[in-house]
Amino acid sequence: MRTAQQSFHPSRPGAEERLPWPALLVLGSATLVMVTGEMLPTAVLAAMSAGLGVTEASTGMLVSLWALVVVVTSFPLVRLTRAWDRTNVISASMLLLSGSALLTAVAPGYTVALAGRTMGAAAVGLLWSTVNAHVADLVPDRMLGRATAVVLGGATLGMVLGAPLGRFVADLLGWRASFALLAAASILVAWVIRRVVPGGPRHGEVARELQAGQGRPVGAMVAVTVLVGVVLVGHFGTYTYITVLADRPAGLLPGGTGTLLLLFGLASAVGVAVAARMGERTVGALEVGVGATAVALLGLLLADGHPALGLAVVVAWGVVSGTLAPLAQTLILRLAGPQHRSLAGALIPVLFNAGIAAGAALASVLVARDGVGSLPVPAAALVGVAVVGLLVVNRARAARREGSAGLGARPPSEAPDRHQDRGGRPSRASARGGAGR
Repeated sequence: MRTAQQSFHPSRPGAEERLPWPALLVLGSATLVMVTGEMLPTAVLAAMSAGLGVTEASTGMLVSLWALVVVVTSFPLVRLTRAWDRTNVISASMLLLSGSALLTAVAPGYTVALAGRTMGAAAVGLLWSTVNAHVADLVPDRMLGRATAVVLGGATLGMVLGAPLGRFVADLLGWRASFALLAAASILVAWVIRRVVPGGPRHGEVARELQAGQGRPVGAMVAVTVLVGVVLVGHFGTYTYITVLADRPAGLLPGGTGTLLLLFGLASAVGVAVAARMGERTVGALEVGVGATAVALLGLLLADGHPALGLAVVVAWGVVSGTLAPLAQTLILRLAGPQHRSLAGALIPVLFNAGIAAGAALASVLVARDGVGSLPVPAAALVGVAVVGLLVVNRARAARREGSAGLGARPPSEAPDRHQDRGGRPSRASARGGAGR
């Protein structure tokens, strides 16, 4: 069994063709715990509000604040921990999340619970930043899509299973027991990470080792990340009100709204599996997925008048939205390359959470003014703008590649770094001398 101090280097021919399943499954369990922790106040909203002596709106703010803290703290924390091995960062962040959950579980009032949630959000911001970068260091580039889908599958399970499990425990033992269980799960995952996940470069270490290859531009990577954040504004703004928009379709299902949400979550899991099959076709698949999301949002207009068709739209929306995160993260990390992997890892949670927070806020303003039925059209239009932006960025990249090929050279963003092995990691030669060490 590899420990966190060992790096992932295939030791025999063909070894690099297989995914490091133990490490990826453990990192997937970390994302499951992270998402469960994020959504838990929503799952136990009424009981937690009563226990803390505050309104349900105040408890709901604990979820909104979470995204804001992730946005604000991710970059400073990545910079603060740049000298640490990434496995140590992930394990320590899980322990910090455990402390956050425990503090919330014993909170005598809202202020202490707020402090606990703030600490947990900061830990998760650092976790997402580090996990994103570390997954890309564990596998060859051609397997990055599958590896990312495996890890993000844990996040999907957090939505589908983690939050409902938290609600079940709360109904059985009280809402504080749910947070105590989250604390215990976080400690367990932190321990397993130390035992199973191979170590990797420190934040910023790859950039130093690949000093000669720092010409890789970051413009396309930043542009794609921003555009995906725009997609999330439209997607999550509408998803916030899915139970209202799809009220009539939910009436067709046994269990009503709860079953509808479960169905959406399962459809998202299918989308993650579909994304894992895309392989090298990340660019085109992401454009199609974003375009299909815009169509699905428009399709919600049919939900009231045609419940059966509306139900089909919700399922389709779940599938296409499930493809977005793995496809987007894979493309962003590929565009970043090893030189800018830490930057990309931090950008992803910052801009994605900014999109989620902005989407919920803008949607609430629109609903207050014009009603929930006014959401689908502007949301679809916003996602449509992002589709056009992705087409422009990716066509510009393709044109640069063709132009460079005509000159007999590849552009910096596409050229293989002479300091990398086939898996995208620094070669041993470059680790010894490439950075002047």
